Formats: sequence, C-alpha cells, structure tokens
Amino acid sequence: MHINEIFAADRTTVSFEFFPPKTEADAQALYENISLLEKLQPSFVSVTYGAGGSTRQLTHDLVLRLKQTTTLDPIPHLTCVCHSEAEIAEILDKYAQAGISNTLALGGDPPRDAKNYDKKADAFQHAADLVRYIRRFNERGAHPDRQGFGIGVAGFPEGHPATPNRLEELDYLKAKVDAGADYICTQLFFDNHDFYDFRERCELAGISVPIIAGIMPITSLGGMRRMAQLALGARFPAKLLRALGRAGNDAEAVKRVGVHWATEQCRDLLDNQVRGIHFYTLNKSDATRQIYQNLGLEDSISLRRAARL
Repeated sequence: MHINEIFAADRTTVSFEFFPPKTEADAQALYENISLLEKLQPSFVSVTYGAGGSTRQLTHDLVLRLKQTTTLDPIPHLTCVCHSEAEIAEILDKYAQAGISNTLALGGDPPRDAKNYDKKADAFQHAADLVRYIRRFNERGAHPDRQGFGIGVAGFPEGHPATPNRLEELDYLKAKVDAGADYICTQLFFDNHDFYDFRERCELAGISVPIIAGIMPITSLGGMRRMAQLALGARFPAKLLRALGRAGNDAEAVKRVGVHWATEQCRDLLDNQVRGIHFYTLNKSDATRQIYQNLGLEDSISLRRAARL
C-alpha cells in the first residue's frame, strides 16, 4: 500500500524497523521475533541498508521475504553512498516488480573499510537528489502502481551531527520534501520536547508532510552506549540517566527503566497528536511488546484508535 494510503487509513501510524541478519542463527531469531510483532498489526515495517550498500542483497532478500510470507508491508531503505543511477534504477525495478510500494531515501554512511571513498563519485550527492530521481522513476511509469513509490526521508529532532547550523539543517530537510518526499521519519530521541520543537520548526519552514517519531527503548547500559556512538548527538536527559543510575548493575532493572521511559514517551506523543510512532526494534520484540502492554493495548489497530480519542 502506498504510504499516502496508509496515512489516509491510520490517523496515527505504528511501525517497526528491522535490519537484515548476517547469519543463519540471527535470521532464525529475527523471524521468530517478526512473527510475534506481526500480531501487533503495524501500519508498515522498514528494513535498513548497510553503509555503502554493504547489505544490499541481504536487505533485498529480507524485504521480499516479508512481502511474500507475512502480512507486513515492508519499506526498504535506499542510500546515496557508492551508487550509480543504473544501480539505483535496477534496485527500484526489482522492488517495483515485487510489489513494493514505498522506500526510505537516505544520504547514507560511507563503508567503514573504504579508505579511498570519494563522495564526489556518487551519482547522488544528497538525499534530495535521490528523492528527485525516484520521483522521475515514478513519472516514467516504471512502477506498476500508478502512484509509483511513496518516499520517506529522515529528520533529526536533536540536530544532524554533520550540520551544526540548525537553520541550514531545516533548509536541507525542506529541500528533500520539495524534491518529492511524502513523509519524514525521525532519528531516535529521548526527550519529547525536542520532537515537538522540531515539529514546530518544520511547520514554520513550510514543511507539511507527516512526521513520524522514532523511538528506541533502552534495554541495557551497553546498548545505550552503542546508541550514543551510532546516533551521534543523541541526548540522554538527566532524569533518564538518574533512573538508570538507580538501577545500577541490575540488567532487568535497567530494562524496566528503559521500557518505562519509552512507554511514557509514547503515551505523551499520542496525547499530543503525533502522526506516527516508529519503533527501532534492533530485531527484538520484547521491549516493543512490553510497551504495548504498558499502554493497555493489544495491537496497533487499538493504538491507532486510541490516538483518535
């Protein structure tokens, strides 16, 4: 289903993100968790794309498996890094033939082992260029659906680490929307005030597409440190750190604190008419399912219904 149809059907969308497994054991664990999360009936799920396209085939395989063997509506990520126009066209053609309706267009990270990587050699210098190309792909009628691919882009409530100038940052985001993006999915954040301020600044900048809030529950102290490394610029509120400090080295207590914090974030976001909530699952299901239970909801259809009240 095209993302615009999803938004028309769901006043508040609920979605999950997965990354492609690299081993058979990881794959087995992921599919077991997917079967549990599928019962929550999300609006859609997204599948990440490794730095420099390093998981290109794995991403494609997972997307097709989700499309063919589950009731989930997968949205694959696409990045600019290390790609030519011909390569992107080939990927889009394959997804179109498989009945994939949407994609998330990202600037992307360079591969870690590419010491001589030259960004100037990439066909798409910025995510806005990739969005523009996907729009042209749609206009050529290359997708069997008359609407073509729905297109999402990334937003950064706490600021993009590569763009310290917050005014320029909004200019870049608006350029992506003006190029044809249908919605924005944000990077993770832990203070809803950052999201509300970001949403208001988008409105002031003339950005009117739906904005989905990215939520990642903290389930371990090690995981939190990895978040700090991967999501550069992520801000951990003192109140959250104090609660985690009280949990000490008790792993279960740390997880309870993280899930409780994410639950309260979701409750507050729903009370403030968030357009969607996107859970970064890290290929696990426990924390997300616990948040649903804490909210007193059995599935995301109930969650979306509650958001209308």
